[in-house]
Amino acid sequence: MSNKNVPKATLQRYPVYLKALRKLKSSGTERIMSKELASVVNIESTTIRRDFSFLGNLGKQGYGYDINRLIEIFNQQLGMDFDEKIILVGAGNLGRALMKYNKWNYVVGEITCAFDVNPDRQGVRFGVPVYDMADLEEKIPSGCRIAILAISSDIQKTLDRLIACGIIGIVDFTHEHIQVPKGIVLKSVDVVSSIQELVFETNSLNK
Repeated sequence: MSNKNVPKATLQRYPVYLKALRKLKSSGTERIMSKELASVVNIESTTIRRDFSFLGNLGKQGYGYDINRLIEIFNQQLGMDFDEKIILVGAGNLGRALMKYNKWNYVVGEITCAFDVNPDRQGVRFGVPVYDMADLEEKIPSGCRIAILAISSDIQKTLDRLIACGIIGIVDFTHEHIQVPKGIVLKSVDVVSSIQELVFETNSLNK
């Protein structure tokens, strides 16, 4: 089914449902009623049933929804793999915080390994192996497409190495201007700019 037929507000709720469903599956739940799911995601059950109706006839009255089937349908609808092997480049303060968080609330995948030039940061951190940056080409997992960049030096050089290893999506925490070739997706995360925008929007509410 085409996303064009689904209202934007509904599409924005689909990842919320998927997150909840994956958590429920991890706890052993196999079937759920819309009223039960409503209490988990804090969305009205009537809204949930309407949102689900865009995906076809997914449940039976009095029987509920099959969680595995819903997860499969949402994965197809959202058009991505939610079990990505993610690598982290940079195991400093930010990198350690990301490794500690990991799991990403059952929505994306997990950091399978990290790389750093500092020997003191190498080893196993929060269950994640941290390798020497020199071993990137040897240690990068097969089929890995996504990398998180959390370093402060040799950024462009490192990026070029990642792309050569097959990385096509980068989450960038460096705040540096870097260039990527066509076909590579770069998402920059700038906390300062986000706070500035938030302050601006908050101030505008008081006018």
